Amino acid sequence: MLLNQAASANIITIILYIVVFGAIIYFMMIRPQKKQQKEAAAMHASMQAGDSVLTTSGFYGVIIDIMDNTVIVEFGNNRNCRIPMQKDAIAAVEKPNLTKTEEE
Repeated sequence: MLLNQAASANIITIILYIVVFGAIIYFMMIRPQKKQQKEAAAMHASMQAGDSVLTTSGFYGVIIDIMDNTVIVEFGNNRNCRIPMQKDAIAAVEKPNLTKTEEE
């Protein structure tokens, strides 16, 4: 009888450890990754022509045109350097915020 109680307590302890480790993995790994994916999707949805962008390869440019999954980015001052790339290749977007004092 005592052996059955010890075995059932051992099984409950193992199940409890599995649940705790599962919760730790969820809150430390899965949840932050989902949050980062949502932020990236919101950033890609808010992109507009004229925004300054940083690509995943480290190049700075300006968005010229946006299509479904493709963005045409102009790099440097040379008008001939326009490259189409996927939206996922955009790492950061900086909106131009010109105030009246900056325009003058």
